[in-house]
Amino acid sequence: MKAQHSALCVEEAEVTVKELRAAPEKAGITLPSLRIDPPSLAREAPCPRVELGGCSIEIAARLAAALR
Repeated sequence: MKAQHSALCVEEAEVTVKELRAAPEKAGITLPSLRIDPPSLAREAPCPRVELGGCSIEIAARLAAALR
């Protein structure tokens, strides 16, 4: 049961990262460090976290403008 739950969590995280990457790309914005946090997958029962990472000031400003 735990393994199945963990697999579903990882799959959900992968889909979420893909969707989160696609949304700003429509506005010409790439989040270069967006990914699943590797250490969160290293547990016996993975509970993935999404790492938004860093980006340049220009990208951050464009993202803020797009979200407004």
